[in-house]
Amino acid sequence: MKKWKEVNKEGYNIIINDGGQNIAYSPASGIKIIEKDGFAFKNLSKSGKLEKYEDWRLPVEERAKDLASKMSVKQIAGLMLYSAHQAVSTGNDFFSKAFSGTYNGKKIDESDAHISDLTDQQKEFLLNDDLRHVLLTRVDNAKISAKWNNNVQTFVEGIGLGIPVNISTDPRHGTSADTEFNAGSGGDISKWPESLGLAATFDSELVRRFGDIASKEYRALGIATALSPQVDIATEPRWMRFNGTFGEDPILSRDLAEAYCDGFQNSSSGYEIKDGWGYESVNAMVKHWPGGGSGEGGRDAHYAYGKYAVYPGNNFDEHLIPFTEGAFKLRGKTKKASAVMPYYTISYNQDKKNGENVGNSFNKYIISDLLREEYKYDGVVCTDWMITKDNHVVDAFISGKCWGVENLSEEERHYKALLAGVDQFGGNNEVLPIIKAYEMGVKEFGEEFMRKRFEKSAIRLLLNIFRTGLFENPYVEPDKSQEIVGNPKFMEAGYDAQLKSLIMLKNKNRFLPIKERKNVYIPKRRVKESKDWFGNIIPSSEVEPVNKYIVEKYFNVVEDINKADFSIVFIESPKTVGYTKEEGYLPISLQYRPYTATNSRKESIAGGDPLEKSNNRTYLGKTNYASNEADLDIILETKKAIGDKPLIISLNLTNPTIVAEFEKYVDGIIVDFGAQTQAIMDVISGAVNPSGLLPFNMPLNMETVENQYEDVAHDMMCYKDELGNTYDFAYGLDFNGVINDDRVKKYKKR
Repeated sequence: MKKWKEVNKEGYNIIINDGGQNIAYSPASGIKIIEKDGFAFKNLSKSGKLEKYEDWRLPVEERAKDLASKMSVKQIAGLMLYSAHQAVSTGNDFFSKAFSGTYNGKKIDESDAHISDLTDQQKEFLLNDDLRHVLLTRVDNAKISAKWNNNVQTFVEGIGLGIPVNISTDPRHGTSADTEFNAGSGGDISKWPESLGLAATFDSELVRRFGDIASKEYRALGIATALSPQVDIATEPRWMRFNGTFGEDPILSRDLAEAYCDGFQNSSSGYEIKDGWGYESVNAMVKHWPGGGSGEGGRDAHYAYGKYAVYPGNNFDEHLIPFTEGAFKLRGKTKKASAVMPYYTISYNQDKKNGENVGNSFNKYIISDLLREEYKYDGVVCTDWMITKDNHVVDAFISGKCWGVENLSEEERHYKALLAGVDQFGGNNEVLPIIKAYEMGVKEFGEEFMRKRFEKSAIRLLLNIFRTGLFENPYVEPDKSQEIVGNPKFMEAGYDAQLKSLIMLKNKNRFLPIKERKNVYIPKRRVKESKDWFGNIIPSSEVEPVNKYIVEKYFNVVEDINKADFSIVFIESPKTVGYTKEEGYLPISLQYRPYTATNSRKESIAGGDPLEKSNNRTYLGKTNYASNEADLDIILETKKAIGDKPLIISLNLTNPTIVAEFEKYVDGIIVDFGAQTQAIMDVISGAVNPSGLLPFNMPLNMETVENQYEDVAHDMMCYKDELGNTYDFAYGLDFNGVINDDRVKKYKKR
């Protein structure tokens, strides 16, 4: 007896199996529906019979194993690919332009194509390279993202074995300061603080709630994998990726890592398929194993000049805690983060078995012995992007990152990573190097060994597609997606998190909050020319730091400081880089004024690159300059002009900052980690009592920064302000004084 019925949707059909799993397919893909025992199944294999992997009644482990056994070596190699960045956007920003493609050989504005259509390049890697994991960046809106997803899934459903595409994203819930909460509701994705701001709440349940909301929005966009959370403990305060972490404390990071992954991966009861997994689940790819927060001198491994993570405090094991005790021990039924990304870094002298100093994805001890065997992790291990490509420049972001294996060929790098225990290669659209690596293995170990090795990775990768229900229904409804993404309820939750992330460091004479509608003066920011991550020039400018229209809802914004009752100066953490072609290695500074390294190492702990003449990466005696030094000038100028009237600093913090340069001149300091101006005004005006706590230490000076160990948390002398408050871990003020609640008692340095 037939137990199913079919419903037509826009571009695809849904089949409702009475008492079983619903399935969806696109008539345009050409696949057939098979009926067995009264239920409907998709015949993705085109074999005319129901294969085990097509049978949604079977356990996902059995289905994945069956499908892996049917895949050719080339198909498995394609499954091991993770695409370079893809944009589905007509915007004029860097990502939209840099990652655009062609349509029948033409640019989008020269063709009849829609931005939701597949590009020539996407068709190429999906069809000819069998790629099934795609990294998505910019999208114009939720509806277009949903339509593009459906076009992608239709395309792959009709080719090969019908394996769906697993679309992923880097974090995409950051705020736009100039957007009001209400204006952002409906259509735009909900806006939350950066990870460091989530950490400032010291609230794991808030982070779990974020994961729950973000996963619903991701799935509405067609996204089933999050390339997050970044749980490296940021024990090195100068690291440029500090603000993407949960701070420097391993225990706080552990708890937030667990909550984040659990929130993303668990589906609610109506959408669950089995064991917590379902149609609201998003695979969490926790990064970066075994921790990348101890780069020597604060330099980052996206660049050859920052390839080494060092451990002068012999504190390697503590960096594993957010993984082994957090992301791998989830409270919910999914149990552990489904994927792990090693960092680019060479974890210097930490290979206890083979003594190799190579990038973590190439290191068999780091991946197989430690992660796989000691900690029993059996999920996907995916490399960071472009580690198998050649590198030609010491300071380029968009370049290969083959640290420690520069002498190997691209094929040999793939082979070494596979033998180390890696399953997948980030940023690689080309299948041929993996096939060549397979052939190397056949020569060394035989066909049976390499086939088994490939199938092991294929099963892991397929499980993350099966568990999230993509084999049954990879399609989304564009109109419904538009309703879900950024709906008012989600927006409100994100805004509430922004409010809870704000930290008040100083409130002299308790002059805050300012509840009356007073006159406020806000000076412009002056920024020197600088470079972004990608090496693009950011020209010098003088800009309004905030949308004054938003401030006007709380206070009267005046252009004449003599008419002001108080002033707010908006600044950012000091911006410096640790290397230039002209000067070589430089100190990364956390202060605004020029910094000369008189107290740094004479000999670096680690060093050396084929492009360098020396292994010593010291910067002793060198001076570096912050591109935003003018932030400090503006504070001092404003203080001089406003006299005894209150001066508030609103500091967007990306790294611990030397506030000693300005603290004594100001009356209030509010810290944010990516918050809308409206949220900051809500605190200043007293609409909300601040509750955020520092998830790291604020250093006394650069001497203590130089003296601390890159791998050790809480080892800096902290700044004490004129009121006697010390800016250390878990410190924060509310309008009544220093906060000393249950969060502080739970996490304060033990």
